[in-house]
Amino acid sequence: MRGSGIRLGRAAALLACALVLASCQPGQPAAEPPASGTPPGTVVVASFNFPESELLAAIYGLAVQHAGIPVRLELNLGPRELVQPALEQGLVDLVPEYLGTALTSLDPAQATPMSKPVAVRSALARALSRWQVRVLTPAAAQDQNAVVVTGSTARRLRLHTVSDLRRVAGGLILGGPPECPGRPYCLPGLRSAYGLRFARFLPFDTEQQRVIALQDGVVNVAVLFSTDGNLASGGLVMLADDRHLQPAENVVPVIRADVITRYGQRASSAVDAVSARLTSAQLTFLNWRVQVDGKDALAEARGWLQRQGILPRTG
Repeated sequence: MRGSGIRLGRAAALLACALVLASCQPGQPAAEPPASGTPPGTVVVASFNFPESELLAAIYGLAVQHAGIPVRLELNLGPRELVQPALEQGLVDLVPEYLGTALTSLDPAQATPMSKPVAVRSALARALSRWQVRVLTPAAAQDQNAVVVTGSTARRLRLHTVSDLRRVAGGLILGGPPECPGRPYCLPGLRSAYGLRFARFLPFDTEQQRVIALQDGVVNVAVLFSTDGNLASGGLVMLADDRHLQPAENVVPVIRADVITRYGQRASSAVDAVSARLTSAQLTFLNWRVQVDGKDALAEARGWLQRQGILPRTG
């Protein structure tokens, strides 16, 4: 469900805007703005329209720039319905993706064992090859749909796994993104894999709205992301996906083949260095810094790269 927060009508308008990206797209912070115009061979690194994607695009973009490659960041570019066509048409060059979601969006009918990252990556590489896009090495970090309750609800109802909800779901309200009733890994999957029939479903556009609704008792259960920064605070409990509904969702950079042709190992090594160090726990902490503590995504990206030894420390 990542990158799907803008309605299709607006996505179409944004795609038309992307055709003249430099002049029409609202300005986003470049990793290092050029003195005049965009240099030839600039790698455009794009994110979807949610904070974690912006963080990841900034991290990968800054690492590529440090390798001596010109970079322009297009953070918060839009939903999947915009970003994928932009990648296909060569309007953007590098996107931090998620294995299972990316594959399902491109080939919903495929029969890949979705819980196995190696198999999902291979299928994704085949699906993207028609666009001349390569799939690089996935990170250990992954961000799946997560079923979350408050700590008090978990204690009161003795909830540890998603299966535990089956005996009480009929009296509970589920909160999730508006597209949840139509997505296979959200409400339909919770019904088919776990037999869950909630009393009601309430849609919320943003993850923060879902967190507030959960904390205020407007909903009893919420669908969040497993690396949501609010999960680092200790007040929420993520229930174990004990029937393995969710696919492998490792963060995986996808990059246009012509970037590799132009810059060779400099580009792929810079990207792989990030993926080799990125864990789910680190991503959750970074999300907490940005989503909850209000820090700047670009500054947090730079700080993480410095702590990992990918960028030199300043001062």
